[in-house]
Amino acid sequence: MEHLGASQQEAVKQLQSILGPHDHDVDVLISVLQSLDWNIQDATGLLLNDPQEDSGDNRGAHRQRLPQVELGNHGHAGGQAPPRPWTQTLFALLSLPINIISGLLRFVLGILRIPLLSLPLTNATHQGLRQAYPNSRSATRRWITALEEETGAVSFKCVATVASGLDTRPSTSRRNMYPPISRADGTKILPDFFDGTYEEVLDICHKEGKIACVILVSDEHDDVPEFKRSTLTDPGFVRVLTENSFVVWGGDVRDKVSWDAAQKLQATTFPFVAFLALQPRRNLSTNSSSSSSPSLTVLSRHHGRSVPESGPTSAHTLMHHLEHQLLPRVTPFLTRYKLQLQEHERDRRIREQQDKAFQDSARRDRERIQARIHAELEEAERVRMEEATHRQEEQRLQAEQERQQRLQALRLQWRRWMRRCIIPPEVRGGTAVRLALKLSGSSRVVRTFPLNSTLTELYAFADAQTIPLTMQPEGDPEHTPEGPEGDLQSLENYILLQEQGPESWWGFKLALTYPRREIKWTANTSLVDAGLKSGEQLVMELISDNTGASPHLSDDDYESEGN
Repeated sequence: MEHLGASQQEAVKQLQSILGPHDHDVDVLISVLQSLDWNIQDATGLLLNDPQEDSGDNRGAHRQRLPQVELGNHGHAGGQAPPRPWTQTLFALLSLPINIISGLLRFVLGILRIPLLSLPLTNATHQGLRQAYPNSRSATRRWITALEEETGAVSFKCVATVASGLDTRPSTSRRNMYPPISRADGTKILPDFFDGTYEEVLDICHKEGKIACVILVSDEHDDVPEFKRSTLTDPGFVRVLTENSFVVWGGDVRDKVSWDAAQKLQATTFPFVAFLALQPRRNLSTNSSSSSSPSLTVLSRHHGRSVPESGPTSAHTLMHHLEHQLLPRVTPFLTRYKLQLQEHERDRRIREQQDKAFQDSARRDRERIQARIHAELEEAERVRMEEATHRQEEQRLQAEQERQQRLQALRLQWRRWMRRCIIPPEVRGGTAVRLALKLSGSSRVVRTFPLNSTLTELYAFADAQTIPLTMQPEGDPEHTPEGPEGDLQSLENYILLQEQGPESWWGFKLALTYPRREIKWTANTSLVDAGLKSGEQLVMELISDNTGASPHLSDDDYESEGN
């Protein structure tokens, strides 16, 4: 830190006080602060690695949770550092020589191009520098963003999106506006880095038959910055990766997800580039099935310097390897594999269509069956309702018939009682009123009434003519059907109290024949007062819609006498 200014040294110490003196190497902290223009809060947010730091709003929320850090007029951090436990101070003193020795050892082995062995002490120290991101995708996105800022380049996806006229941004979060896409203005282009996890990259190779390009770096190596500036932004290298649909993935081994990938790929020297793709399995026995599924294979590994042009990780070397060795070797198999995938996908879609057609047919069959069952149920319900209505109508008609029969029986009893107790004896000679009554049909009766006879007695006589001849006067009742006592006055009072009215109770009406004049029944009215004279002829007209009228009787049923 001797080459740093006073304010810069103070910023490093302030960042150490926030993160802890043993959580990050001093060189790492210096490189992070340099890349962020010595902004302590931005560096703290980057190193604390909040999984929600992808968006500007979330990054602001994260800063609010950090200790308040203010810069003085000279740009150094102010405020007191929180006290550290004495165990951490003791551990710092004991691990200082180990850190110095491991750093020197990595430096010497890096110059000699000798892979660094994963010694327990160095491995533990190096693991202490790694940042364990809770979200692996967030770590990859952050590395891509830092790579763009460091190289001044933009992702090929961004260039293609803007060139197509769409106003969408790439999946990685970016802090600045995108530079122009024209090659003439010197804009550098990065490969289209996949921002998922390493395992997702392998899954894409399996499912889509693509070639993976895995790029691992470590900012602790001096060759990495030049590799980023020259190889990763080389137009020819980016073109080869893009035209052949490589799945490009990368990261810094200080991140856990990249460190795990480096362990699986046995990467010890950086920068490191590996190409992976599916390859047919090697049959150890001639009897082995030739249709065994392919396996994901590391096609080649490249590590070391990117300069000069013949360097193992230079763009020229990698392009020559891809175009003249790797692609000619793996493309035929991958082409056949993709055709198989397409056939499998076509078969899968056909099966899905067949299954859908079968399900649609079964659904339509179910709907038809349900519709038929529903129609049958509706028809059965309709028949049941009709039968119930028919039964109710029959019961109503039967009840009405029985009621009519009871009323007719009751009226018949009244007629017979009136024939015995109300109709006066016929007068022979003297002053009387002789009337002729034409019954319904052709029958005709003549009766002589006393001069003081009433309309009630006349109507009772006409009503008695409807009594069947089989019922002789000797059997007529002495009492009214609805009471033990009865006379003319009680009969008139009874008729006036009937709900249907006197005319309906009698069941007929009387009228003079010529000129026609209706003789309506009224209580306590004599024949003379009704305007009847001796010798006049009356006609009896039945009322068909009343409940008390007698049924129509033939001529033989009437008790009649001639002129």
